[in-house]
Amino acid sequence: MTNDAKSPRLALVTGATGYVGSNLTTELLKRGWRVRTLSRSRDKALSMPWGDKIVAEGESAGAGQVEVFEGDATSSEDLHKALALADATFYLIHSMSETGDFRAEERSMAKRFARAAEEEGVGRIVFLGGLHPSGEELSEHLGSRVEVGQIFLDSAVPTAALQAGVVLGKGSISFRMLRHLSERLPGAIGPGWIRHKITPISVRDVVFYLAGAAELPPEVNRTFDIGGPDTLEYAAMMQEYAKTVGLFPRLVFSAPVTTPKLAAKWISLVTPIKANLATPLIGSLLHNTVVKDRDLESHIGTPPGGNQTFAVAVAAANEGTDTRRWQKTLGAVSAAVAACGVIGSVLVKTDSPSYRRLSKPSWQPPAAVFPLVWTALYADIAVMNSLVIADHLEADDAPAARSHAGALGLNLALNAGWCGVFFRSRRRGLAAAWAGALAGSSADLVRRAWKSAPERGAVLAPYAAWTGFATVLSAEIARRNRRRWGSRKKP
Repeated sequence: MTNDAKSPRLALVTGATGYVGSNLTTELLKRGWRVRTLSRSRDKALSMPWGDKIVAEGESAGAGQVEVFEGDATSSEDLHKALALADATFYLIHSMSETGDFRAEERSMAKRFARAAEEEGVGRIVFLGGLHPSGEELSEHLGSRVEVGQIFLDSAVPTAALQAGVVLGKGSISFRMLRHLSERLPGAIGPGWIRHKITPISVRDVVFYLAGAAELPPEVNRTFDIGGPDTLEYAAMMQEYAKTVGLFPRLVFSAPVTTPKLAAKWISLVTPIKANLATPLIGSLLHNTVVKDRDLESHIGTPPGGNQTFAVAVAAANEGTDTRRWQKTLGAVSAAVAACGVIGSVLVKTDSPSYRRLSKPSWQPPAAVFPLVWTALYADIAVMNSLVIADHLEADDAPAARSHAGALGLNLALNAGWCGVFFRSRRRGLAAAWAGALAGSSADLVRRAWKSAPERGAVLAPYAAWTGFATVLSAEIARRNRRRWGSRKKP
């Protein structure tokens, strides 16, 4: 220890504003630690659940308090200042980037951190990495985690490199991916990795083991596997999740050819998790990630009541969460889209004498094509817009959800209304202008969907393309029949 034995211990927590880091900070405060965080933004630290424990700038934290050091983990000078007098430090920094040589950057950052910890006489480094098999080629991100852990183990500072699988907790990206895949898909045909074995762990248990690892004697310098009592396939995790929250059983099948990048785009389409975040998560699922030893438990014990089961961890993570939000949103949006389709079909009169006498271009599709196209497009509209609205609601952004719902409502009104203008009023010029407004509204929906996730914009784009084509067709029909019938001439 670098401090007087009678003074409260000081821990430096990096990544304290992340999900695990924030929970760890809370746990350390409960245990009476003085906590210092290395943060780029003091304001973000103040917004954390422990923000009221932060002392004024320039003051030192006492037991159960937090001092924020504003700095950058890439700066040696900042690292030395942040690590000064620390008894232990927790390294929870991990890049989710896919650009450049992030592995080299992570190695460089870890070496810089280890060197500063050595020079400042820090008593212990606690690192959180990922479970992984031995003797296999690992994904880029999982391999990087292993390399960083080894850098700390090779340093002069005693290190506990903890290795965990999927973390089950409300703010865990891995859990959010699992949750939304399970809630939003009635079934799935997934890649082969959904059959890989995983030992998940609750966030409560992760922070227990992280905080406890700081108490290890200085002669302990090694990796430790941590995990809950259950080991399941990812497919089984989806099925067990559905069972735990009371959803009907999910059918999950594996396919042999889906690539990680394609899977990441699918996840970005279906869930709020962006493809660039899903890619490293999938990388860790390309292997069996199971606990091989539980040696840390013999050193520090287990959490009160033992390690949480998968079902208990899911229930805790979903406390206060509406697990039926997707069903409600999809139901409401689908009802609105169906009403639009019904109204439009009632207003369409392709058998009227006035429509049959119209001069139509040779490139107008056959009549049988229209119901097939519109059925597919209505399904597309319902699902893509439900995903966008549901994501806004998940983010507690009610204004954005209302804005998108309003844009969708306007679009559906224009959609159904065009049928009345074209087939009932027979004002062909107005119908062409109306179709143009519908095409513009459809393009706006595509823009909004693209902003939510590019994959959604791409899937919804055929709707904008079709309404754009309808505008050109309506304008051509109006041009061809202007002299023959006039814009309001009756049959």
